[in-house]
Formats: sequence, structure tokens, C-alpha cells
Amino acid sequence: ACDHCLRALETAEENAQRLLGRSSQVLPHPEQCSIRKDLHHQCPQCQVTYCSAECRQSALEQYHQVLCLGPSREDPTHPLNKLQEAWRNMHYPPETSSIMLMARMVATVKQAKDKDWWIKVFSQFCSKTANEEEEIVHKLLGDKFKGQLELLRLLFTEALYDEHVSRWFTPEGFQSLFALVGTNGQGIGTSSLSQWVHACDALDLPMPQREQLDAFIDQLYKDIEKESGEFLNCEGSGLYVLQSCCNHSCIPNAETSFPDNNFLLHLTALEDIEAGEEICISYLDCCQRDRSRHSRHKILRENYLFTCSCPKCLAQADDADVTSDDEEEGEGETDDAELEDEMTDV
Repeated sequence: ACDHCLRALETAEENAQRLLGRSSQVLPHPEQCSIRKDLHHQCPQCQVTYCSAECRQSALEQYHQVLCLGPSREDPTHPLNKLQEAWRNMHYPPETSSIMLMARMVATVKQAKDKDWWIKVFSQFCSKTANEEEEIVHKLLGDKFKGQLELLRLLFTEALYDEHVSRWFTPEGFQSLFALVGTNGQGIGTSSLSQWVHACDALDLPMPQREQLDAFIDQLYKDIEKESGEFLNCEGSGLYVLQSCCNHSCIPNAETSFPDNNFLLHLTALEDIEAGEEICISYLDCCQRDRSRHSRHKILRENYLFTCSCPKCLAQADDADVTSDDEEEGEGETDDAELEDEMTDV
């Protein structure tokens, strides 16, 4: 994907071929794919690819001068490469991008002419490592992660130290930075294949052709799942000042999405919202929202440091503290497996 806006760089057909492991795969209606490879640009120093000249320029002006690896892109001893490799070894794929989101925050401050303005922007995000009132500590900051966090902090400091944000490099400041990204980071998923499917769904076709195309797409996804599993999107993480102001509800009245196949976040109402009424999104995915109140609260306490009191939770206040069946299936894992799960959740 584009290194700046996360727009998919592959055409839908190339995406399908890679996920299928089948270079001969051909997709019908190729005109429904919106990817413009002729507009792609690379950084001439490190060959990182962007979807457009505009994205390359935006990245260069905001943070890429600091993060550009130049000829050291494949050098495992480069401090940034060491940092990313250490992060990869702490959890299993699909990779989350938390550590490089933190790196971009530092790089943005380093490059900025008005450094105080950017520091003020980042200070608007909640970065509490604990909720003292409820005696909740963020799950990534518990005893079993201390060694890993210290290793990451040392590598982070070696790669990126800057005196303007020197507090981010102290043990306490690094934990706070980790909590900021872990609490506020919004997952972003893009896919040229899914965009092509949506475009095909909108085609006005005779019924026989419609049925044939739908059957083709259904089989395509079945074949892809068999070959590549369920992880199909380009995945990233972003910080959004306004979206992060939305509190959680297990029955949200709004949801976030990325319909433009890039990092532009849309916040859409799910029902009529009255003037003065709070806009709430869900910090849980659909499957997590279907879990028991006890299981939902466990996830929210560990990741977001609060106990939910939304209407759904209040209505279930008298329910027994029972763990959902799907969560019980994962119990009994080794400590290493649990550790990988925890780190992947960020």
C-alpha cells in the first residue's frame, strides 16, 4: 500500500493473484478497478512507494526526511530496522503498525518548524497508562511486558531520540506514548480487491450475468480464504483527533469506515442523533460486542482503562460474570501464546 495514505498499490487482479498464489488468475470487468499505477511514485533514496506525487511530497514534508533509510533499507543493523525487527519478534502477523506510528510522531516533531504546535496536537490524545480510580493498569504495561518494553525503548531511543520530545524516551514517557497509541490508534484497512467487488456489485447487469458474476466472486473468496486465510487487507494504524473524542458504547450510534480506500476516515451515524446527544462508537468489533458483559468489560479494561456503563451494560448489570464461550476456547494457552495475543491487539 501507499506508504503515506495506505491506498492499495496493486490492481484488484494483482491482489487476487497474490492472495491466491495463482499468477494466471483473471478478473472480469477490469475497468471497475480504480488503481492508477501510472501515478505511482517512489522515494528516489529508499524506493518506498506512494500512490501519487502528492502523497510522496506530503510524506517528505511531514516526516519522511527523518525516516528515510536510503541505501540502508535492507541493512539489518540500521537502528530503525532493528526496532521494527524487535517489534515483529514480539507478536505474530498480521503485523500491527503501532511502533512505526510512534516513530512517525517523533519524526513529525523533528521535521516541524513549529514543533510546539505538533506536541500540543499529540497532547490532546489520552495517554494514561493507568486508571487510578478503578485500579486498572493498561495490559501492555504489566510485569510480564517490562523487559520487552525496555528493549523497545532502548531501540526507539537509538533510532529516533530528539530533545524536543525527550520525555517520550524516558521509561515513564515511553509507556505513556505506548498507551497513547494503544488507546487511540485506529486500525485502517484497504483493499483494491474489495473496492473492485463493491464496484461490480453496483453494475447494472442482466440477471444471468449478475448470477454468474456473484458466483465467480463467491468462489474467488473461498479460494483465497483457503490459500491465505482471512487476513486480506493492507493494514495500518492512524491517530484521528476528532474520532478519538468519541466515547465507547456497546450499542453505538455511529461507526467509522474507510470507503475511499485510503486513510480518510468517515464517521457515519447509524441512527438519528439529536442535537446535544453524545456521538458514540464501539471500541469493540462486531464479534466482541456479542460477547457477555463480563468478557466485554475485560477487553475494555485491559485496552482502554475503563469500565463500560453504556445502556446495554447497565441493562445486563445483574448478569452473572460469565466468560463468553468463544473466549473460553482460548484459555489454557502457554504464556508465550498469550503474550503474542496481547501484543497483536494493540
